Amino acid sequence: MPLTAEHTGLAETRFTEIVLLEHAQGDALYGPNVLRMMGKAAFVCASRHARCAVVLAKADSIEFRRMIGTGEIVDVRARLAFRGHSSMTVLVDVDPADRGGDMPAVSGRFMMVAVDRDGVPMPIPSLADQSRREETAS
Repeated sequence: MPLTAEHTGLAETRFTEIVLLEHAQGDALYGPNVLRMMGKAAFVCASRHARCAVVLAKADSIEFRRMIGTGEIVDVRARLAFRGHSSMTVLVDVDPADRGGDMPAVSGRFMMVAVDRDGVPMPIPSLADQSRREETAS
């Protein structure tokens, strides 16, 4: 189901990271480390939206457009692009904070899936269901 106004409140996550020597290979941010940042952002965005456990099912369309250097501060932005029955597509962009441009330095698409305690895919609870559950727990 496409996003509706009901679902947009928790549909974006932003944070800032600094690229330390331990994140780099040579003078540039090492690819697997930027993927870790992006996966973390996708997880936070999806789990905040679904308000249940989520797992990564797929990562694709990863594009490295520009080098990110050691010591740079990067903005990481994850936003929900699609919500299905149990899956969510999260788009993630990483860009040095001081460079800004029309294209992020790194971008990718992550499919996250809501799961139950046994790791089995489950429907994403609606916001109305989540509110009722929270009222009952209080």
